Amino acid sequence: MILPSHISGSAPAFPSDARQITLVGGNGAGKSRFMEELTRLCGDSAYSLSALRAGFPAKEVDLVPGSIDDRYRRATRALPYMRTDAVSEIDKLMYLLFAEEFESLLALKDSRRDDREKVRLKPTRLDRLARIWENLFPDNRVVRRGGRLMFSTGAGDDLIPVDSLSQGEKSVLYYIAGALYAPQDAVIFVESPSLFIHPSILNGLWNSIEHLRPDCTFVYDSVDEDFVASRTENVCIWIKGYDSDRQAWNYDILESGALSEDLFLDLIGGRKPVLFIEGDASHSIDAKLYTLVFSDYTVRPLGSCDKVIETTRSFNSLKGMHHLDSHGIVDRDRRTEEEVGYLRRKQIMVPDVAEVENIFLLPGIIRVMAKRRGRDPKKVENRVRTSVLRLFKQRAEEQALQHVRHRVKREVECKIDGRFHCITAMETHIRQLINQLRPREHYLRIRSDFEMMIREGNYTGVLRVFNHKPMLADCGVAQLLGYSSKEAYIAGVLNALKEGGPDADALRASIKFCFGIKSDKDSR
Repeated sequence: MILPSHISGSAPAFPSDARQITLVGGNGAGKSRFMEELTRLCGDSAYSLSALRAGFPAKEVDLVPGSIDDRYRRATRALPYMRTDAVSEIDKLMYLLFAEEFESLLALKDSRRDDREKVRLKPTRLDRLARIWENLFPDNRVVRRGGRLMFSTGAGDDLIPVDSLSQGEKSVLYYIAGALYAPQDAVIFVESPSLFIHPSILNGLWNSIEHLRPDCTFVYDSVDEDFVASRTENVCIWIKGYDSDRQAWNYDILESGALSEDLFLDLIGGRKPVLFIEGDASHSIDAKLYTLVFSDYTVRPLGSCDKVIETTRSFNSLKGMHHLDSHGIVDRDRRTEEEVGYLRRKQIMVPDVAEVENIFLLPGIIRVMAKRRGRDPKKVENRVRTSVLRLFKQRAEEQALQHVRHRVKREVECKIDGRFHCITAMETHIRQLINQLRPREHYLRIRSDFEMMIREGNYTGVLRVFNHKPMLADCGVAQLLGYSSKEAYIAGVLNALKEGGPDADALRASIKFCFGIKSDKDSR
């Protein structure tokens, strides 16, 4: 993507594969002009959506090829039965949806007339819209009645037309339908994506739309800090100012990292508590997964576990300034129960698995994904269990040694940090450490615990202590579920969380249970 002119004469580096882009900046910084210029630079690939204008008669017709106006205009010329009285974008989209329904039914009738044995009716755009709508509003149904789109609600049995929907419901309808009609590989510009939308469905709506159009790039103009944080693969462009004489902007590509003063000011202005996590926003599994699981938090990646621990402690020590009850998440790695307990008392959540990749091997996750992929959940789960236990048995001695190494390293850091009156005293202390640390004793005990896990087939216990990055690939879970790679399997779980519904609820409950957070339904 080509970015607008930068006042320095050279635009900052921008990732070529970015598919979620958010423009942020203060009032008067030139954010709207930046978006207009970016739209111009995208040429025919640009496709604009704005719920603010969607329900009103257009002041002028959008002549850009592929726009909603252009699609409607071409449809009225090509289809003699197409209504021509639509004046707003939402009306035009509804007419387009019904025209496609009519075309689909005609094609079905022609197919049957050809005496084909089996006719497969392809889902229409309206079918896909209805599926997302009914997922976002579980008590509602989309109904085709008398050539009109009608809605049943949980409030009563009467059907209501589009005109009688609330402003928020109309916006949801408009955004889904608008995205469905975006051209292939379009850059979809969305003005104020959270406008009129209730916070409880905001993330689910845009997750569903992005999942619906994986070919498109989404560019959001938003001042909603919670929405910006909710985009798990987001690239944020911070627009600081505009030079009208040079027609250039001062802007940065924001990267995740330390809790800077600017970031702190953004966070304390938010409505949600903050969840500090390891990794970075662009590449780590942590950010992509935890943003979808802990939707009640603003998730901020900070890089290292030490940074997460220190920042969570510092942030919570300043509650007098922001009143947000915030937490951190770090991998369990090889921490002892004492270390885990200490961290949890400091509001650092530690999962009951060694590392984030092991979460994707939890029984509840495997069962949900097997069901989605048309596999036998119990059979897949048993085969993964067997494979993981075999891998652990092969590496038990190595793993025990790594656990002892971690323990000794921690204890040395504590024991060596003392005051000595001379170098001889320090040398004497160091020579005595071997008797105090007792590494062989710890090794034999840990090795015995591991052997018991293997004998008893303690799968969840193994996930808690087994740090082995290749395990997710080596255990074969992706292939058992019909995925080409572990990356494809991880993407499948993330997409299921984005879609919402019962599967997402079950996945989320399993992951939260792994953190000791119980739900109404035990989804282990």
